[in-house]
Amino acid sequence: MTETVLLTGISGFIAKHVAVKFLNVGYAVRGSLRRLDRAEEVRSAVTPHLRAGAGALSFAQADLESDAGWAEAIAGVAAVVHTASPFPIRQPKDEQELIRPAVEGTLRVLRAAHAAGVGRVVLTSSTVAVLNDGKPGDLQDESDWCDVGLPGTTAYAKSKTLAERAAWEFVKGRVMTLTVINPGLVLGPPLDIHYGSSLRVVERLLKGRDPMVPDFGLPLVDVRDVAEMHLRAV
Repeated sequence: MTETVLLTGISGFIAKHVAVKFLNVGYAVRGSLRRLDRAEEVRSAVTPHLRAGAGALSFAQADLESDAGWAEAIAGVAAVVHTASPFPIRQPKDEQELIRPAVEGTLRVLRAAHAAGVGRVVLTSSTVAVLNDGKPGDLQDESDWCDVGLPGTTAYAKSKTLAERAAWEFVKGRVMTLTVINPGLVLGPPLDIHYGSSLRVVERLLKGRDPMVPDFGLPLVDVRDVAEMHLRAV
């Protein structure tokens, strides 16, 4: 019997690649969308990369900021891969625009998964949740956390850090296995023209949109490797 995985935020740049990985090894994928009118967009993006067509791909409507739809989306799945989280190229004036859906959305998905008896969850976090600017130059690993209290910590970094911390706290004492993946800036080939902020950073640099480029580096990872990590975690 084919196992089904719920993939949240399936219209995202990373999530489309994750969907391809799972479908090509025989899983059925149910993708969550805030609006189902984007389902055909996603199907068209992933279908050319599938060995057996998109027959095992389905969709469910659910929003990170609402309880509606999550119980139905998660019903009967073997695992949840939670990639959905806001990632704008510009930081918002109100940091809660990012923090609230990231944290509350993660907890909403975990609560629904627990209620449905789903024991395996994979969460897409970020290196920003690990890197602590309060101890520059030191080797940092999974025991380190971003210091959300530092003045320079962005709303995005806070959103990913607080969401991941909330997830680890939620699974304590529960019969759930959580794996968190912390990629750097995710680059690689987009599956369609809807590729989000990661590639728009590169696009912005190549178009010379900015009058100067600061001297800084970013940890990079290929989107196909990130997708493979999600598959292996499940």
